[in-house]
Amino acid sequence: TITKIAYPEAAKNQDFNYKNKYVAYTLDNNLYVANVDNIQISVAVNNDKNIVSGQAIARSEFGITKGTFWSPKAHKLAFYQKDESHVDDYPLVDITVTPAKLNNIKYPMNGRGSEEPAVGVFDLHTQKTIYLKLFDKAGKEHYATNLTWGPDENYIYLAEINRDQNHMWFNKYDANTGAFVKTLFEETNDKWVEPEHSAFFIPNGKNQFIWLSERDGFMNLYKYNANGKLIKQLTHNKWVTNDVLGFSKKGKYVYIIGTGKDPRNQKLFKVNTRNGKTKVLTKKDGQHYVQLNDLATHYLDNFSNVNTPRIISLNDTKGKTHIQLLKAGNPVKDYNINPKPEMFSITGEYGDKLYARLFKPANFDATKKYPVLVYVYGGPHAQLVTNRWLGGAPLWMPWLASQGYLVFTVDGHGSDNRGFAFESVIHRHLGRVEMKDQLHGVDYLKSLPYVDAQRLAVHGWSFGGFMTSSLMTTYPDVFTTGVAGGPVTDWKWYEVMYGERYMDRYQDNPEGFKETSVLNKIQNLKGHLLTIHGYQDATVVPQHNLALHREAIKKNIQMDFYLYPTAKHNVRGIDRAHLMQKVLNYIMQYNQ
Repeated sequence: TITKIAYPEAAKNQDFNYKNKYVAYTLDNNLYVANVDNIQISVAVNNDKNIVSGQAIARSEFGITKGTFWSPKAHKLAFYQKDESHVDDYPLVDITVTPAKLNNIKYPMNGRGSEEPAVGVFDLHTQKTIYLKLFDKAGKEHYATNLTWGPDENYIYLAEINRDQNHMWFNKYDANTGAFVKTLFEETNDKWVEPEHSAFFIPNGKNQFIWLSERDGFMNLYKYNANGKLIKQLTHNKWVTNDVLGFSKKGKYVYIIGTGKDPRNQKLFKVNTRNGKTKVLTKKDGQHYVQLNDLATHYLDNFSNVNTPRIISLNDTKGKTHIQLLKAGNPVKDYNINPKPEMFSITGEYGDKLYARLFKPANFDATKKYPVLVYVYGGPHAQLVTNRWLGGAPLWMPWLASQGYLVFTVDGHGSDNRGFAFESVIHRHLGRVEMKDQLHGVDYLKSLPYVDAQRLAVHGWSFGGFMTSSLMTTYPDVFTTGVAGGPVTDWKWYEVMYGERYMDRYQDNPEGFKETSVLNKIQNLKGHLLTIHGYQDATVVPQHNLALHREAIKKNIQMDFYLYPTAKHNVRGIDRAHLMQKVLNYIMQYNQ
């Protein structure tokens, strides 16, 4: 049976309630639901443009990807709301109209006013909305994250974090009245606390849930009851759990995705929810992207590694059934491209193992000298070197290698899937340790007899743009050429949520902000540096790039700039094709 529900063409953030045949959606900043009778019901409608309902809050940090949450039995709708009254307007210029016009966006810069969260609950039966009485101790400009419905629909659970992001309270609320019930547990850390997963209730009728936490240094599983009693730490892994996919029918097993011992892998495991015994289900090394069915009896495994383009199979969770559905061939076999990078590790700052990747030409000759491009990201929540097809790289990297280049990448401190200690050494001085790790990579390259150490270039985007411009100005004798896309140049202009987690507020860390600002180093530039920006970038606003060039002019430093007038932070479409030509041509022209 096909059910039709009508809603406005301009609606966004649609969230379907299949049990009771409703759909929640947003129009502008307001939230509505519609039903099979094509009746539009107002859930949260406000004429104040600063009040935004039904959308992701906290700029999608803390694992927040949406703003509406249907209850388990689909009788109620919980939703996020944010008040941006204290958030600054930031102007972006639209040049596609005559005359050009300003479009203001809300952008909470470091140390300035931030949004205030709220959580509403709409009852389909009464058609009334109530609001949770959020936790006072966390402050008004706090973070209400990882919203979870209790299985009986009577309670909502929130991980609430103070603005300093060093204290988290996991709180329970009455979903019928909005009243605060109790704090189940707390987590603190002198660097940061960053919950990114909701609670996962075990389908055993005992009102117990799994909580993911890296309180012991790695993301592990903890079993609690609904009153906050810790029943058991289920896993004690020295590797990272990335997500919970589901439970067996009676809740005996929970199925998780994690790295296993090699952080470049991603595998499926099942964990006994009583004793924590863990078994790997996808044993072959590589990246397994898994879809688990609702009963957790079968899963689709979309697999690749450096030597395998793709294999898709259907498997049962008991390990008895394996049906191969697709095996892809080498998609570049007819081209003069080497798709298999060398995968290895080097020693980085503090003696830690750093994972690296190197593309060589298909006709590589060890007696020749090759120029090198170092591709860098360097920031948290990213891992470039992975055990999947092309080693986690886009296809342009082996293409550049086919033009007579070596293309090198190393994941340094701060990168993903290495645990909290490895990541958090970057706290309050972004770029310091990360640059030293890249220099360890350069030292490795210079030790190779086929590397032309006089022809090293560096390129990155976003945090990688920050790293590129920082490397070119902090260590100006290392690279001849750099291309920095969408770069952060001063962290005081970056957003509250991400920036204050890693750098604190600039008022509280003036030396850290001074040290990390590229503006304070631009006078050191010796090589060729091209910076690029999308003029509609609402993530790293154009002020970063423009201010850097203003400083270069003041100090009589020659550098290059390119602007994509209608592009956002992630450049797409024809702009992207133009961008890649611009980047690669610049590198090959000036890295001489």
